[in-house]
Amino acid sequence: MRAEKGLATLRSGAVLFLLAALVLGFWLAQPVFINLVNLMGILQGVAVVAILGVGVTLTLAVGGFDLSIGAVSASSVMAATYAMIVWQLDAWQTVPLVLAFGGIVGLFNAFLIVRLKVPDLLATLAVMFLLTGLQLIPTAGRSISSGLILPDGSKAAGAVDKTFLLVGRSALFDVIPMPVVIMAVVAIAFYVLLEHTRIGRLLFAVGGNPVAAHLAGANVPRLKTMAYVLSGMLASLGGIIIAARVGRGDISSGGSLLMDAVAAALIGFAVLDRRVPNVFGTVVGAVFVGVLLNGLTMLNAPYYTQDFIKGAVLVGALATTYGLGAKRRS
Repeated sequence: MRAEKGLATLRSGAVLFLLAALVLGFWLAQPVFINLVNLMGILQGVAVVAILGVGVTLTLAVGGFDLSIGAVSASSVMAATYAMIVWQLDAWQTVPLVLAFGGIVGLFNAFLIVRLKVPDLLATLAVMFLLTGLQLIPTAGRSISSGLILPDGSKAAGAVDKTFLLVGRSALFDVIPMPVVIMAVVAIAFYVLLEHTRIGRLLFAVGGNPVAAHLAGANVPRLKTMAYVLSGMLASLGGIIIAARVGRGDISSGGSLLMDAVAAALIGFAVLDRRVPNVFGTVVGAVFVGVLLNGLTMLNAPYYTQDFIKGAVLVGALATTYGLGAKRRS
């Protein structure tokens, strides 16, 4: 009995135990790893990944999968800077406009999936390619910064609003970076939505058995649409944070966001042995990846080995969680 309880504890806490071991190991190797500045830097570095991961979690909850989030985020970086530099909008006009852009993309994803019955992976993959190409057209493939020369030969007269830059560069009480604050607000809001509201229960019901959910009175198309719209808006929010941090529209922005966000959401399945999409697990997954990469960087691990080490550690964590579960069931 004690052995079974020990295995259950190890299985449910495998990712958290491994995270604690990583923190301890990096601290022993580099004592400067544990200081407020570095820890806040880690959280700031994973804030966008965690926010996008929450969007992936929402679509996973309804039995779908959103592959377009990285492209939506990258397009939002370009859209935000284009709106301010070319259209000369201020921050208060730009932010709602970009969030609306993400919602429209999510609505288009939902239209393909819910109305046209295109499989979610194919629909969002197609939208990903569409956006990746579309974001380059207005500037003829150039990054966006002050003094941008437009395809017609004219020069953009606007600049990035200083108020907008506060989203990515300011800090609460001069300690907690604003992206971390935004991540915390998003995580708490969507944790409450999924875990403690009727809508959250209905979203999981749709993902578990859409027919049964429909028979129980759930509006399945509307719930799926809501999940994809929110996912798109969260991806745009991530793009806004990136644009506010770098202060320009970089065409290479968001290159790795998709894989990191998906990794965070899938690691979340193993946190506390939930085995279902969950916001807490997604945030832990994002922090896990951030701690690992930050520690490897501080140890001067060659950049070309970091992805391999990250993959090996993640495989170990997931194998421990699911392997112990399989052993117990057998």
